[in-house]
Amino acid sequence: MPRAVREQQMMDAAVRTFAQRGYRAASMDEIAELAGVSKPLVYLYLNSKEELFTACIRRESKALVEAVQSAVEPGIPADRQLWSGLRAFFTHTAENPDGWAVLHQQASSHGEPFVSEVGALRKEIVAFVTGLIGAAAREAHHDPALPDRDVAGLAQALVGAAEALAGWANVTPGVSAKEAATTLMNFSWAGLENLMHGRGWQPRED
Repeated sequence: MPRAVREQQMMDAAVRTFAQRGYRAASMDEIAELAGVSKPLVYLYLNSKEELFTACIRRESKALVEAVQSAVEPGIPADRQLWSGLRAFFTHTAENPDGWAVLHQQASSHGEPFVSEVGALRKEIVAFVTGLIGAAAREAHHDPALPDRDVAGLAQALVGAAEALAGWANVTPGVSAKEAATTLMNFSWAGLENLMHGRGWQPRED
């Protein structure tokens, strides 16, 4: 079997083990057994448990970003772009629950260097969503009234909501990716659309 194929088998086993057992409880013996290889071969290919976990984070991050970006078709209306991206996000996290658990639960709770790896993923997704919201503002009116900082803040909020909702959807029976994406669109788009047309909410003076 080619090395690249064997390595992916090991990482598949590692992602499943890390997701289900947790990073600290997972052992290289378990990963090797699940992959159908010897433990020395796992070490030979992937060096250490820390490096193996880092490789898993990077692989799952890349797959998630590619799934979201490839789903968004340039040139279509802004709401359809956002809808396509959200539906792809929830579809991917639903179809890859172990990968999402590694990214959303395990990596973010075990310190460096794992937190930085997940931070890089989040930064890339936020940048992509920032672009979508900025494009939507330009579509709404030629001279967009939304300041760059507001657009960046909205992107952070939307990504955070998507992460939380994916975590909930993956453990709640019967919630489809389409339903989760619809929920977030209903929650976010009406507000975004109002903002883009200058109808922002302001607190009353006390």
